[in-house]
Amino acid sequence: MAQPAHSTALKEGFAATPAAEHGGGFPPFESHTFASQLIWLALAFGLLYYLMDKIALPRIQAILHDRAVRLSGDLDEAQRLKVEADAAGAAYEKSLSDAQAKAQAIALETRTALTQEAETKRKALEAELNARIAASEVTLRTRTAEAMGNVRGIAGETAAAIVERLTGRTPDEAALAKALDSVALPH
Repeated sequence: MAQPAHSTALKEGFAATPAAEHGGGFPPFESHTFASQLIWLALAFGLLYYLMDKIALPRIQAILHDRAVRLSGDLDEAQRLKVEADAAGAAYEKSLSDAQAKAQAIALETRTALTQEAETKRKALEAELNARIAASEVTLRTRTAEAMGNVRGIAGETAAAIVERLTGRTPDEAALAKALDSVALPH
């Protein structure tokens, strides 16, 4: 394979130039440039140190300080909110227990009032029933007395009718009353 003429000339030119121009070694290790390299190193290091000290590190320090202040503020705020939440929870628990106690007191008061009302109604009803029973007993005694009075009359009539039928004569009223008085009637 034949190579073009210009590529061969390029290869030959590059092969000869590096060794002739550079002196053949690695530039940082050459002793005649060592002093200037140290000066440039010191200048670069000093400039970098100055830039870091005056520009970069204060910014980083300010960022870290702001972050620490914000973090501290956030922690303080979180602690304050926790205290408020605990206080609100305690207030809620207290109000809940107060409400339960009040509800129990109202229930007890209502139960007592209803019991007293029921007792009052029961006593009134008992008094009314006792009054009705007493009135009924009076009525019963009155009616019993009337019935017993009627029984005596009926017994006298019946006895007179039986005597008249058996004997054919009407019995004497006084003898009939004496006979009825001698018989004990239950009361």
